[in-house]
Amino acid sequence: MNASSPFAANGNVLIVGGGLVGASLAIALDMAGCHVTLVEAAAPRADAQPSYDERNLALARATVNGLNAIGVWPLVAAQATPIRHIHVSRAGEFGSARLDAARHGVDALGWTLPARELGSALLRRLDTCQHLVRLAPASLTALESHADGWRAEIKTEQGVQHIDAALLVGADGTESFVRAQLGIETDIHDYAQTLFVCTVTPERDPANRAWERFSDEGPIAMLPLAERRCGLVLTVPSESAAEVAALDDAGFIALAQQRFGWRLGRLSRPGKRHPYAIRRVASRRLTATRAVLVGNAAQTVHPIGAQGFNLGLRDALTLAELVAAATDPGSPELLEQYASRRAPDREGTMAMSHDLVRFACMPQPWLAPLRSLALLAYDRVPPLQQALARRGMGFRGEPPRAVLERLP
Repeated sequence: MNASSPFAANGNVLIVGGGLVGASLAIALDMAGCHVTLVEAAAPRADAQPSYDERNLALARATVNGLNAIGVWPLVAAQATPIRHIHVSRAGEFGSARLDAARHGVDALGWTLPARELGSALLRRLDTCQHLVRLAPASLTALESHADGWRAEIKTEQGVQHIDAALLVGADGTESFVRAQLGIETDIHDYAQTLFVCTVTPERDPANRAWERFSDEGPIAMLPLAERRCGLVLTVPSESAAEVAALDDAGFIALAQQRFGWRLGRLSRPGKRHPYAIRRVASRRLTATRAVLVGNAAQTVHPIGAQGFNLGLRDALTLAELVAAATDPGSPELLEQYASRRAPDREGTMAMSHDLVRFACMPQPWLAPLRSLALLAYDRVPPLQQALARRGMGFRGEPPRAVLERLP
């Protein structure tokens, strides 16, 4: 065990779900010396993982600190692009808010990175784990509780296996099978929006600047990438999704240009487009007897502000920190502490993303001056600016110690 690790403990943990959050948790627990079984639905290849797709992730500063603490960031840092400036505005309104890394004493507010690159780095890091058993491709087919934890029935290519665990972790996404088996209900909100993501090439260099722009039709974001490209995130009403999906490249670029404007000059060369229906799915509880939910299994938020993976990683690293200090990873006290620790960050982030998309995209004309004044206040009032920057960088509530580690 690495004595300098922020994690250090023993335990017997079953993680169901090998996406970005589940893999990160497995690595952190392995650093703690825990005996972990990771059940992955897909074969262990980056191009086979559903979450390792063509999205471009916006990683908060706290997230990069956490990835560095678990030994993943050094494997992928060369492919990442720093975000040093953020510009937030609303189409047709005068207010805007700007965040600048230097103003807040950091070299970057966050970084952008293709999800596939992060997935590949996580898989390489998993290969170095010492206490981890990986079952892939495999699926959880049944659960049975007993006094000391859970017995899970896992279907693999080699046949059915039965695994006993003191702690069961559901990291299996928005449609979580674990959550359903635990009987944890969810609150669902359909935004009636569809997200299209792709890369584009702007005429002007984005120069490490990210944009978030709101309109009646929904938000649009532009993220700086390597080689002067940008990651485009375009939200449209779901009733228009089929029509947008059928556009040729010229038609799609024209729509993106009309929605984003000309701050980067003419946009061109759109990459392959991927549509995502947007729903907010929030579990009513994070824990059950000797079981816990993390990542999208716990909460799937609107992608505005790019909070999904950032929030999920803080779930994973908080859980790893608590398990590291415990003799029983599934004790009621530990799970109660986990839920309590995560509540301010989780509830605050979900409320922010939900309220922001409603407030910023409502078409009522009377809201326009209020929105502009709010953006100007965040731009020019130092305490508000500092709070916005800190939360945007992922430091909210009681963060896990790993995200407070300084980058090398």
